[in-house]
Amino acid sequence: MEHILFQISIWVLPAVLAITLHEAAHGWVAHKLGDPTAYLMGRVTFNPLKHVDPFGTLMLPAGLLLLSGGSMAFGWAKPVPVNVRDLPNPRRAMALIAAAGPVSNLLMALAAAILLHTLQYMPEVLQMWLFYNLGNAVVVNLVLFCFNLIPLPPLDGGRIAVGLLPRPLAYRLARVERYGLPILLTLLFVVPWVADKLGTRFVPFDYLMAGPVSAVWRLIAWMTGLG
Repeated sequence: MEHILFQISIWVLPAVLAITLHEAAHGWVAHKLGDPTAYLMGRVTFNPLKHVDPFGTLMLPAGLLLLSGGSMAFGWAKPVPVNVRDLPNPRRAMALIAAAGPVSNLLMALAAAILLHTLQYMPEVLQMWLFYNLGNAVVVNLVLFCFNLIPLPPLDGGRIAVGLLPRPLAYRLARVERYGLPILLTLLFVVPWVADKLGTRFVPFDYLMAGPVSAVWRLIAWMTGLG
């Protein structure tokens, strides 16, 4: 139990900050482009309570952490509301709003990597805990950056693609959104579970994410002197 509590203590803060700033970035860009909906609803804020989905942000990740012994978590925040009627050039605007979330995660990963250089100036009793938190902040934000750029609605990458593709292709991709979450959950949980029951290991998430996350990490490590 102590191990699980320690794992939670070094993952919760990075995850909450990553999700909070991701959603706030969507709302901020929407507001700047002419849609005040998220701003008026208090969603352009660093207050995580404004972005929390009780099931997707709290219950599901906590349950997965407990069931996996602290090795796995997955969840989501409340989506930021956008009124496309307030946006000039809605397709372009929606692509920019969608891109804001992953960009915020990339910037947070870069900031956490830079802050790792400051640990020597921190109280010794906190250094290890802060090291894990900052390291996990890099990991969480890089995973969110790459994962959200998968071109499948309702992920940000899917919405960026809908905004950039020619209209016939964009409409076809947009219609996939109703099936997007079931597809993702199947790839993340059902396929690995079935593979395990068949006596093998197949995790589509690893194949999708390992290469992109490693590539972006190498770039950040080079930029910040950690490589």
